[in-house]
Amino acid sequence: MTFSWTPHRFSGGALAFDVANSVVLRHDEARRIDRFAIDAQLHAFPQAAANFCAERAIFGDVAPVPPDGRPAFIALREATDCYFRDRVLFGGSDQLLAELLDAAAVVLRGSSGAAGIDRATAHSVLKLIASPEPERMKICGNCGWLFLDRSKNRSRTWCDMAVCGNRAKAIKHYRRRKEENGS
Repeated sequence: MTFSWTPHRFSGGALAFDVANSVVLRHDEARRIDRFAIDAQLHAFPQAAANFCAERAIFGDVAPVPPDGRPAFIALREATDCYFRDRVLFGGSDQLLAELLDAAAVVLRGSSGAAGIDRATAHSVLKLIASPEPERMKICGNCGWLFLDRSKNRSRTWCDMAVCGNRAKAIKHYRRRKEENGS
């Protein structure tokens, strides 16, 4: 299967969400795909983030995660997904917040001081935690990715209209037509 980092893969609106969304179909064990399980994709992610991430102006060009930093980076990704998913659905757990802060601290303490994607992700996480508008954090109704709703009226339900929104609308149209035809 060919894969490339495209703008759609950065529809989270924050680097931390784009990193968390690197696991496709996270809650479907049979079809789950971890994009960072492949070294080439993990190595290419920082350059793609510099091109497509909504926070690229804040973090700019960042280095790939060094091999010895990968376990901490993956732990940060998982804690990010777990905490923010819980925050959207249930308001957030202090225990999950503590685990996320611990994971961010491990990354920040363990980094060499270089501007790496792991450090930038930890900073993005801290920025999201301090967000004055947590109601803008949502889960896509189609793919399940985390995203920031930056629409004026906060009514977005899909991470990306061009992909997930079109799929959802096509399914809705198909079902409506099927009901009209009595099938």
